[in-house]
Amino acid sequence: MPKNLGSLDRSLRLIAGLVLISLVFVGPQTAWGWIGIIGLLTAAIGYCPLYSLFGFNSCPLKRNG
Repeated sequence: MPKNLGSLDRSLRLIAGLVLISLVFVGPQTAWGWIGIIGLLTAAIGYCPLYSLFGFNSCPLKRNG
């Protein structure tokens, strides 16, 4: 599976995922915070299925030569 997330995108997803999951334990304490797991998983593997579906890619281009 090719990576389609750049380092900035991965960092933002990681932070957003951690913030959302923290809402489960602190704050409104609703189950909606578990959506943050999606952000953590996509940040960990560097691949977003929705990006592939819509043709987005935030990885830097590799240049030959």
